[in-house]
Amino acid sequence: MPTISIAPGDLDALLGRALPESEWEARLAAAKGELKGRDETTGAWRVELNDTNRPDLWSAEGIARQVRSLLEGAAGKRQGYPVFAGRTSPRLEIRVDARLREVRPYIAAVRARGVAITEPMLLALIETQEKLAENYGRRRRFASVGLYAAGKLRWPLDYAAVSPDEARFVPLGFEQPLTLREILEKHPKGQAYRPILEGRPLVPIFRDSRGEILSFPPIINSRALGEVKPGDSDLLVEVTGTDLRGTVLLSNIFAANLADRGFRCERVRVTYPWETPWGREVATPRPVSEGVVVDLAEASRLLGEAAGAADLRARLVAYGCEVSGEGRGKLRVVPPPWRDDYMHPVDAIEDYAMARGYGSFAPEMPADFTVGAVHEVTSVADRVRDHLIGCGFEETIGNVLTDRATLRDRVRRGGVEPVTIANPTSELHGVLRDALLPGLLRLEGASPRATYPHRAFEVGEVQSPHADADVGSRTLVHAAALWASPDVSFSDLHALLEALGTYLDWEVSLAPQDHGTFIPGRAAKVQFRGAPRGWIGEVHPEVLDAFGIRTPAVGLEVVVAPVPETSP
Repeated sequence: MPTISIAPGDLDALLGRALPESEWEARLAAAKGELKGRDETTGAWRVELNDTNRPDLWSAEGIARQVRSLLEGAAGKRQGYPVFAGRTSPRLEIRVDARLREVRPYIAAVRARGVAITEPMLLALIETQEKLAENYGRRRRFASVGLYAAGKLRWPLDYAAVSPDEARFVPLGFEQPLTLREILEKHPKGQAYRPILEGRPLVPIFRDSRGEILSFPPIINSRALGEVKPGDSDLLVEVTGTDLRGTVLLSNIFAANLADRGFRCERVRVTYPWETPWGREVATPRPVSEGVVVDLAEASRLLGEAAGAADLRARLVAYGCEVSGEGRGKLRVVPPPWRDDYMHPVDAIEDYAMARGYGSFAPEMPADFTVGAVHEVTSVADRVRDHLIGCGFEETIGNVLTDRATLRDRVRRGGVEPVTIANPTSELHGVLRDALLPGLLRLEGASPRATYPHRAFEVGEVQSPHADADVGSRTLVHAAALWASPDVSFSDLHALLEALGTYLDWEVSLAPQDHGTFIPGRAAKVQFRGAPRGWIGEVHPEVLDAFGIRTPAVGLEVVVAPVPETSP
């Protein structure tokens, strides 16, 4: 979970009143936060955020905004954020190059003026930038944030595509100009994030109408135009990414944060040469969520007591949401623009419970007494883990929600489509995984600097589409292992599989059969007592290239639950 550092006085200033530490500690629960102690040197609080779906809370501004909303909402007050519905100056425009559609297609921005930024304020802004890019932005692959002194810029701005050898500038932290390719090879940030753009014939560049370079997204800003210093009072925040909603959401969060600091925020118009889900012209920041419809009867059932429309409306409005009638016995709840975490009516019902306070609900003791025991599936999965760890593999835990490209296109798989989410928050969470090996390959692609060999595994649930199941899919437990090393071969992982079968008393055999993820002739079907249970093979070079993996790798994936029949 994200952990941030906050100066207590900063929280009081943002809230508009001073609260004792004990009250702040209690109020943090409304922002899904928990006080984890103080920094002995600076005295700053370390606050752990217990929800990765609320990136708007990963800052002092976000926490203070949520607490302030509850305090002011209870008093009938509500702070406005006109930037989300205001006009856009025709001068504030960013033009997107058509060639970026297949590279890093989306950009959003907000301009903020009127407050001279202080050093503590700048440090807090940079920490938020890094937290959002590293966590929500998946180490900048999904989204990244750039900060600029806007007074130096000449509008309109261009988000363009260039060859890595075509442009050069002096990056932050350097004294001499480098080409974009040299930045990827020599600059510490370029080396850290090179896998995002490595091997592409075209890469993004952000520049103004004079051709002056602001940054090389998502790698590094320029020293001339991309450095914000204390005293600057005219800022530009830019977000680039692979998903439009996620990109705009981060611009919304920064717009709200800067408005809370007293800045006057202005929208920026982004013009695309193709049709986006919101048209060819997208003014940012802007609302991103349409909200959910809450059935009052269902809310009462989940809460365990009657939920009245008036109380639901009042509590949710105080929590920052917009609430309107949606027919008899129903309410439409729309979260504020800096949130996009509503996927189901339960999310709004949870907000109501948090706004009211969990302690306000009457506890009910369980009526039944049961004795727990380890399920057979859990027992088998744990034994598989123990064996793989004993063989020198490191366990990983991946997300059940992932993207279709990783599950299918990048690993050269066809067949039945995975279970698709109807209203995903982003394309990266659009399907349920039906295999574990693609996740291990993605992890390997992000680990080029770790010393070889790399041995990783995961034992976890997958969702397999199944027409006869009640919900159209069934849950299986898979085990997958990936071994990457310059000298690894099929026989190395086959030996591991044989040892696993011996350890678990499974009768394991192989049958020759090609699989798109593996090299033809160097793959096999894994069988337990003659029944197909998975695949093993040497990973195909095209798959390695798709994930940016620069060394040979062998992979294995088998079904471990339902529990295979053991040998007699």
